[in-house]
Amino acid sequence: MDVKKISLKEKIGYGFGDAASSMFWKIFGMYSLFFYTDVFGITAAAAGTMFLVARLWDSFFDVFVGIISDRTKSRYGKYRPYLLWFAIPFAVMGAITFFAPDFGQTAKLVYAYITYSLMMIVYSLINVPYASLLGAISSDPKERNSLSSYRMSFAFMGSFVTFMLLQPMIDFYSKTFGGSAAVHAVKSGMSTSPIGWVMGVGSIGIICVVLFLLCFSWTKERVVQIESEENVTVKQDLKNLFHNAPWWILVATGLAALLFNAVRDSVAIYFFRDYVKSSYKMLGTGWDMTTIYFLVGQAANLIGVMVAPSVSAKYGKKRTYMIAILIAGMLSVCFYFIPTNITWILAFQFMISFFAGYVLPLLWSMFADIVDHQELITGRRATGLIFSSSSMSQKLGWALGAAMSGWILAVFKYVPDAVQQSSQTLFGEHIMISLMPAVCCILAFVGMLFYPLSDKRVKEISEELEIKRANSKA
Repeated sequence: MDVKKISLKEKIGYGFGDAASSMFWKIFGMYSLFFYTDVFGITAAAAGTMFLVARLWDSFFDVFVGIISDRTKSRYGKYRPYLLWFAIPFAVMGAITFFAPDFGQTAKLVYAYITYSLMMIVYSLINVPYASLLGAISSDPKERNSLSSYRMSFAFMGSFVTFMLLQPMIDFYSKTFGGSAAVHAVKSGMSTSPIGWVMGVGSIGIICVVLFLLCFSWTKERVVQIESEENVTVKQDLKNLFHNAPWWILVATGLAALLFNAVRDSVAIYFFRDYVKSSYKMLGTGWDMTTIYFLVGQAANLIGVMVAPSVSAKYGKKRTYMIAILIAGMLSVCFYFIPTNITWILAFQFMISFFAGYVLPLLWSMFADIVDHQELITGRRATGLIFSSSSMSQKLGWALGAAMSGWILAVFKYVPDAVQQSSQTLFGEHIMISLMPAVCCILAFVGMLFYPLSDKRVKEISEELEIKRANSKA
């Protein structure tokens, strides 16, 4: 196995893959609930239920993709080919998902379920192998930590690009192609014209295709399986996984951390429009306060991601994760009590997002450690299966978060297009962006208390595996 230092070009290429994924994922996480209620035209409760149903079964589809990719044989490797095969379907399906047909309510729901489910399937087919690629590029824990950091840095850069471009593009396409009869009502600075949404998302999709193809071209798979794949059944792979205690802990912890992001992100548009009542728009960009809020959060996330490797190298991944998620939770509680003032809101958004930025790169790096842990115990390197479980926890977190957001808005009597929401609705939006995410942080902190793979143990596992690989070649 080639254990040379991974080049900067390859790290950037690997990062491009998550930049592409995150550009769409942020649209799903932060804009889709608003799209389905105020553009597509279904209720918040119906949208929430759809998110849960579509993403719940798709989360388990991730495991299937992981199993298949582990057994894929091609001249490009196991995982890289999926970036080539599904880059264009990824972009096309995204645009179709954000198309709003002029159907009745029942037909709209059917269309929404079908297109959203298909989009999540395509997302799995490209994102699960991409995530698994981290464990195949290098076996060096430090290099994997660096790759994970590059991945998350580019993920936040991709999200940043989405926030900068999506709203202006939607408004531009709405005004240019909507026609005189088009609806240009603005909800928190965003047009509700359907043509603007489908063309805006489609334009983002074109950028994603280019980034996925660059990721495919600039990366290489190096880590090889010790034993013959044909001797291991899917049943045995699953049995090994279900007996992997650190895996269970990391999935649960990751689920809580993603719930934190999903709930507070989904409600942000409603919070600024209804609770803060901000009508500000930045000259020259057209950005409203929601977009600025998202941009500040992504910038802070990116700084957190960039700082995380050096901090975790000094204090360990587990300890760094626990401290960061605890501080994010404490700041979220404080968010509930701060004045309804843009300066205060943006300041706390920056601080919360900075510490939240530590979490995801550490999670992905720890999933790579679990691959090594399982290989040492079982002799089987089920990289795709284990990384698909991380994708599963991500989707479950966003599914539950988005579903909870829709249901909670319905419980608090949210009314689409209402000029003034009730005090009950405003209270619901307020706690959804502050206290509820704080509870998720506490759950993630408690879960990580039981995680057994210290940095010292991870290093020992890596050294033992190198000896086994060397012996297998002798």
